[in-house]
Formats: sequence, structure tokens, C-alpha cells
Amino acid sequence: MGQGEGAAGGATGALVTGGAGDIGRAVARRLVEAGREVVLADIDVTAAKAYADELGPKASALHLDLTDPDSIEEAALTVRGSISALVQCAGAAIVEPFLDSSVEHWDLMHQVNLRGPMLLTRHLLPSLQETQSARLVFVSSDGARAGAAGEAAYAASKSGLFGFAKSLAREVARHGVTVNVVCPGPIEGRMVARAMAEHPGNLAALERAIPMKRLGTPEEVAALIAWLASPEASYLTGQLISVSGGITMH
Repeated sequence: MGQGEGAAGGATGALVTGGAGDIGRAVARRLVEAGREVVLADIDVTAAKAYADELGPKASALHLDLTDPDSIEEAALTVRGSISALVQCAGAAIVEPFLDSSVEHWDLMHQVNLRGPMLLTRHLLPSLQETQSARLVFVSSDGARAGAAGEAAYAASKSGLFGFAKSLAREVARHGVTVNVVCPGPIEGRMVARAMAEHPGNLAALERAIPMKRLGTPEEVAALIAWLASPEASYLTGQLISVSGGITMH
């Protein structure tokens, strides 16, 4: 999917950041199955390409480092004019008590979770608006909505997407563009597995705290994201939606 492919009004492709991650992979699969061309963007472009190859000819991979403005601009130039959906799944999470946290970790999470997505959006928004039907979906965290011990800096960076998305939704609605935020709760995958490995025994306690008594799956999150990125979601914008098994209810 090269720069400027297709007329802006006919662009139907999707860019999925964090495309090598658990949720990003599930989203990419759903979108490919819906017939869309999908670019999986990730700092681990080797893993993204391997998965894109699994998905077939409608999927491709792209290197993206959300801490590097030049990488963000280059990625945007590659897909600009060929996509009508931007799904930002990429994230950095460092769990540590606030008093033990470092400013370096704060900065990393701010760059990956908030500043990078904002920069990418700014580069792509003019061409997305031209489609008159673009879909922007940001993946935040249910911990950012409800708060979570050890996640003060992470939640601060992810909750910044709330204000950004809602304000942007008001600015671009007249162009037929929707902007929404999905907030996953505890989801099966590598991130939870790492956290549980560092804190054995927490998984059982976590599952007891979830009304549905289980972790969610990346596919359950992807189902919502894929719908929000579809034409069917044309009248829903500026919303924060949790996928958390009932931990957070609004």
C-alpha cells in the first residue's frame, strides 16, 4: 500500500499500530476478513511482517517507532491517501509504584501512548477527512478509566487519549469522521502474562474481581474495534467504551 494509492474519497485501507501485539493482530485479522487492505505498523517490523504474511496478500507491514517523530512522519507518508481507518493499538506499559517510578519511564509511556498517536493523527488527518467517512479508534485502558495500583504514570498517559479523542471528535464530525476510544480490561496475552509472572498468585485474585470471572480475549476487543472502524458505526463518535467483563460499568 504505497503513498497516495487510490483516490482519497475511495480509500478503504486501514492502518493498525501495534500490529504485532495481541490486540493489534486480532484487529488486523478481523479487518482482513472483512475485505480490507491492512497495514500492520510496529516497532518490531519483523514480527509484524511475519503475521502479515500469515494474513495473506491484503496485509502488509510497516516499521513505526512512536518515540521518533521522523519514523511517524515516514509511516504516515507511506499510507496517506490509501486508508480510511486508523486504529492505534500500540502502547507501552511499565507497572511500578508511583514513588518508585522514574521520569524516564514517564517520558517513554507519554511518547508511545499519547504524543506519538497525536503526531500520527496530525499527519494523517487531512487525507482522512477527505474520505468523508474515516474512522479513528484509539486503544486506551480500563485502568486509565478506573485507576489501578502501580499504573499511575501509565494511566496518566493513556487517559490523555480521552480528552484528545473527544475534542478531536467534535472538530472532525462535520467531515463524516468518527473518533472513539476502546478501553480493554484484563485481556489474555503477553502483557498480562508478564505481569502475572512478576507477581505470582495475582491472576486468581484478578479473576475473582471480574464479574464475568475470566480474562477477556484479544478477539473480543477486536470485534468491537472492527465494528467501530466499519461503515456501520457512522453515528457513534466521541465515546469511551470499556471491554472489561464488567469491572467498569458506566
